[in-house]
Amino acid sequence: MEQRTRIRELRNNATPAERALWRRISARQIAGVRFNRQVPIGPFICDFASRGAKLVIEVDGGQHGQRSDQDRTRTDYLVQQGYHVIRFWNTDVLERIEGVVAEIERVLAPLPSPSPSRKREGSL
Repeated sequence: MEQRTRIRELRNNATPAERALWRRISARQIAGVRFNRQVPIGPFICDFASRGAKLVIEVDGGQHGQRSDQDRTRTDYLVQQGYHVIRFWNTDVLERIEGVVAEIERVLAPLPSPSPSRKREGSL
């Protein structure tokens, strides 16, 4: 399957945990950092990523318990690309969203501040 098609499919079929976290991190709500959903980085599609802050957030379901080697390979690749990777279980996002947001803020605090996005045409 073509990567763009897969990304579109993942965005349209987000898990409840992914939707809940997106509501909290979209629109620069955390430390003014811009996140995108289903971001391609090399051969991988990351749940959420801030290219400016070089942070990847993965939201994992129970199937990841059996895929730890694949997750480790993925994380190693992303780290080699300069990204910091944090992972949360679906249940943590759904049951303890404030703690998840606090952890994201804690991780972002020492990271370099992202550059502001360019102004849109017609804006002052």
